Amino acid sequence: MIVVREHITLGQFLKNTNITSSGGEAKHYLIEHLVLVNGEKEERRGRKLYPGDQVTIDNQIYIIT
Repeated sequence: MIVVREHITLGQFLKNTNITSSGGEAKHYLIEHLVLVNGEKEERRGRKLYPGDQVTIDNQIYIIT
């Protein structure tokens, strides 16, 4: 579970969860791996995530709160 105030970008989310270590790495990660936001494939690291959004990576589900 990731707690945010208003929103967080997908790139920041990947960095905060230690999936990637930088924004550049996040860009490549999103191209090479299946990442779903609310059930839809997402490749934009700038995608804004809001409380209630669901991110799925490698069958692991994260809920933004």
